[in-house]
Amino acid sequence: MSIIKINAITVAADSGDELAKRFAARAGAVDGAEGFEGFELLQPTDERTTWLVITRWRDEGAFNGWLNSSAFGQGHRSEAERAGGEAPKPVGVSSELWSYRVSGGSAV
Repeated sequence: MSIIKINAITVAADSGDELAKRFAARAGAVDGAEGFEGFELLQPTDERTTWLVITRWRDEGAFNGWLNSSAFGQGHRSEAERAGGEAPKPVGVSSELWSYRVSGGSAV
């Protein structure tokens, strides 16, 4: 059964668009990681300022393999950094990593 990792990122009220822009320009390094099954960025549709980055993994070992890989560091560099420039100011005010195991549901 897959495991789900959720990075709950709280941003300033006027920074959500910038977060979405940065995710759109992401390196995509995680896409080829062993055991990676998918990724979604969820934007709040109410007054909340916490965005959710949902990743699905084959198992905990696959996630830990990604977390401890050199590709993880590369995947978290900004577009400007990958081009040899300076890192932009962080958008997130805080973040939490939540972990879940799929225990039921329906097939789509």
